[in-house]
Amino acid sequence: MTGRLDRTLTYVVLSIFALGAIYPVLSILFLAFHKKSDLVTGFAWPTTVDLGTFRAAWNLGHFADGIRSSAIVAVTVTVVSAFLSLLTGYAFGTMRFRGDNIVFGIVLLGLIFPYEATVIPLYYDFKSVGLTNTLWALILPQIGQSVSFGTFWMRAFFRSSPRSVIEAARIDGASSPNILFRVLLPQAWPAILTLSTLVFMYTWNEFLLALVMIQKQSITTAPLGLSFFATATRGSDPTRVAAASILVAAPVVVVYIFLQRHFIRGMLAGSIKE
Repeated sequence: MTGRLDRTLTYVVLSIFALGAIYPVLSILFLAFHKKSDLVTGFAWPTTVDLGTFRAAWNLGHFADGIRSSAIVAVTVTVVSAFLSLLTGYAFGTMRFRGDNIVFGIVLLGLIFPYEATVIPLYYDFKSVGLTNTLWALILPQIGQSVSFGTFWMRAFFRSSPRSVIEAARIDGASSPNILFRVLLPQAWPAILTLSTLVFMYTWNEFLLALVMIQKQSITTAPLGLSFFATATRGSDPTRVAAASILVAAPVVVVYIFLQRHFIRGMLAGSIKE
């Protein structure tokens, strides 16, 4: 009886938090389906489904350019960071060498050091070499930051991998690259996909770096374009701002839904005690 009561209370609490998270999202979604003349206030169910607001926001906000730029940055950062993190996590998680803890501590400085403190120095460094107003000004810093987290993430996974499997492969004469790519990589895919999902979402939503580094409208990222569009449009037509918000958030939602099963498996694998 006590177990059933605890389970019921758990579901009630989780349902309350879920509704609290879903409510504002649904409010924005329903607002986007209204027209400007509807004068919507608060949560209002749309009487008709009209995609005209989405088309207007897409064209007026030039979100085709923004989403393309964000996709290039996010995909590049995700792929490169996942590959580099796989290599560094494997090294720190399975190998022992002189000064490994010191080097690992230096890598973790990327997680500890305040990210905002590096933006202005990066701007002047990139400006001196002509990288401002290019997507490389967004890609390179985010790769460096993501690899710090990725190394920590993948190291925890490889530390939790059975040592007997690695030792058996070494006895059979397998080299370190063969052990990584042929023995451990098939087991590491959930952790890699979870890491990739987190990096993609973080990179897609990056705003401050794009605000400082990018002034050309043709390569403005989607979140930055949304900020400019909202500033210019919020007072005159909030329904278009709501539609633009849905358009910018949609790729992240699609990626998460597509990788949801692997994401949960990777989170559970990452929770194993070293």
